Amino acid sequence: MAGDVITLSSSKMLSEGSSFFKGMVLGGVFCLVLSLLGTFSPTIPLHAEDHHDHHHHLKPVSKEDMQKLSENEKSDLTQLVRVYCVIMVTPKSLAHWVAVNDTWSKHCDKAAFYTSESAKVIDAIDLKEKDEWIRLRKAITHAYEHADGLRWFFIARPTTFSIIENLKYLVLVKDPSQPFYIGHVEKSGELEYVEYDSGIVLSHEAVKRLIDIFNDEEKCPEQGYSLWKLSEEKQLATCLKFSGVFAENGEDAHGKGLFNKKSANTLISESMSQNPDDVVEACCSDMAITYGGMSASQMQVMMYGVYRLRAYGHSFHDSLIFLPPKNSDND
Repeated sequence: MAGDVITLSSSKMLSEGSSFFKGMVLGGVFCLVLSLLGTFSPTIPLHAEDHHDHHHHLKPVSKEDMQKLSENEKSDLTQLVRVYCVIMVTPKSLAHWVAVNDTWSKHCDKAAFYTSESAKVIDAIDLKEKDEWIRLRKAITHAYEHADGLRWFFIARPTTFSIIENLKYLVLVKDPSQPFYIGHVEKSGELEYVEYDSGIVLSHEAVKRLIDIFNDEEKCPEQGYSLWKLSEEKQLATCLKFSGVFAENGEDAHGKGLFNKKSANTLISESMSQNPDDVVEACCSDMAITYGGMSASQMQVMMYGVYRLRAYGHSFHDSLIFLPPKNSDND
């Protein structure tokens, strides 16, 4: 009798253990499905035969190739490369907004601040829209319609610091009538996208295609169809993908990233900890274009280091000079 009780008890424990195990497995599968649904968009082709690796590494023209150009050719190129800066702000980011207005945005050939609601402190284009993705769509459309011949567009958050001259050098010999979508590339499932915090560069052709597909609600909806709403950077990449425009990672000749989603302070601190014998070389590219996550005061310090500090008696022998826009008060 006791043996029967033990047997029944053991059987019950095994049954309960089996049920518990099955529950864990099913729960794990359920969580996995939810996770996939969160990043899945039914409009992105996910079939293996349809997927190609379009991402590649985009680098600026080499110094050797630059030396082959005549002075007149160099001058012509620098006059042709003009950038429209699209800076997305909100009244909550007022300190950063002011800092960007006072610092690097002066080096854009045209800079426009696009806000969710009006603020009297600085001139901005009030899009009267709270939703970040819809507001970004409206800003890109407005910039395209008011580009006045500018052929490159740079989209940035107010926490991003940019060296526009380095951006111009990256795209110097790139044809803006071809579709370019450049920055710090990340991957989510089948989708490769440019990180918003590091800044997004679009050619005129890329924006033109984007404006066209904005009208296609199935391929580029204002409101996503996934279980959880995708970030605006992923929604932008999805729409560009359907336009035949794919993310390209901006790098220097040594393979170092030019678009940084972290601040200069963070990158240097990390390098000091991880590479104490070679801090600067291990940290960042000499031709870096952006640093993300910057505070307002850090932007002022960067402005001093990049544009105002001079070593008199030393010549850098720059082969290019990007002249500022007419009537600009840039450094």
